[in-house]
Amino acid sequence: MPPIIAEAEKYTAKFFKNPKVWLFEHYGENPGKMLVHTGTIGWILSALAQMSAIVSNDKYTKEQKMFMLPQEMADAAVNILSFYCFTNGIKKLTTKLLNTAKFRNKVTEEILKRDGHILEKGMTRENGKIYAGDLDFDITKLPNYKSEIKANFKDFKNGMEVTTSLLGSIISCNIFTPIVRNSLAAKTQKNLVEKDKNGTLKTPEYITKYTQSQRPTLANFTSLSYSGNYNGNMKI
Repeated sequence: MPPIIAEAEKYTAKFFKNPKVWLFEHYGENPGKMLVHTGTIGWILSALAQMSAIVSNDKYTKEQKMFMLPQEMADAAVNILSFYCFTNGIKKLTTKLLNTAKFRNKVTEEILKRDGHILEKGMTRENGKIYAGDLDFDITKLPNYKSEIKANFKDFKNGMEVTTSLLGSIISCNIFTPIVRNSLAAKTQKNLVEKDKNGTLKTPEYITKYTQSQRPTLANFTSLSYSGNYNGNMKI
């Protein structure tokens, strides 16, 4: 094999190996974390695609784009932050319940019972002793965790974290995020209406800079928000 081809194959193998090693190191034993991060990246890419579609759409005037882009960026920020905070919060809560052995499988429970780490009904709590399920209990700190518990508990833990992260992402996308977004949209629209009634609604500089010919009005904004040509993120 010619040296240049051998060198190219070596470089290609290294190029594809490094990302795989990085993914394994960061997510190999924590697939729930990967689910949260990939979901967040999905929201970011979706927001970028939506904004790109607005910018590149010739059917919208500059005035319309100046209203739509800030609205879309605000929606994107709410969507991304609410999804990440809610889903990651569910995942961290699950991890805490697993590490404290509040959630445990049958094999792990038998080992913990054998070693006296479970306070069963009718037993008296020993002073100063931490039992499974207590907030300060950490199953990964037990002397026999690596030798007896980890092999069976790791798969159970990964499965629970993936399941709860998936449920958290579904709840976030379909319930939590829309409620937060619509609540903020309603508040923003109410403030705009009040300002318009009081005559204090002013056109932002970044709009007047690009739209000298016609001053945007609240009527333009309201009709645009409910327009069938737009995705309707501001609808309540």
